[in-house]
Amino acid sequence: MNFEDINFPVYRMYKNGLSYFKVMSPVLFEEVQIIGSRRVVHVTEAKLFPEKTFVHDLVFNYKEMALEITGAQFENAKS
Repeated sequence: MNFEDINFPVYRMYKNGLSYFKVMSPVLFEEVQIIGSRRVVHVTEAKLFPEKTFVHDLVFNYKEMALEITGAQFENAKS
């Protein structure tokens, strides 16, 4: 399977529940970090190899580090 087979966006959450991800394309993702009672949102355009590898892992190799979630769960984490 490769990126052409994926219907974006895809949503993931770290197993510890402290970071939520919305992967919008092979090179663009949004992250919501839970820091205490705060929510910090980052949008990242993957330009460097480590960033591109991270996006690939979030889409294809996530099962050891993250869970698949719904868009509603992601949006709920933002609020």
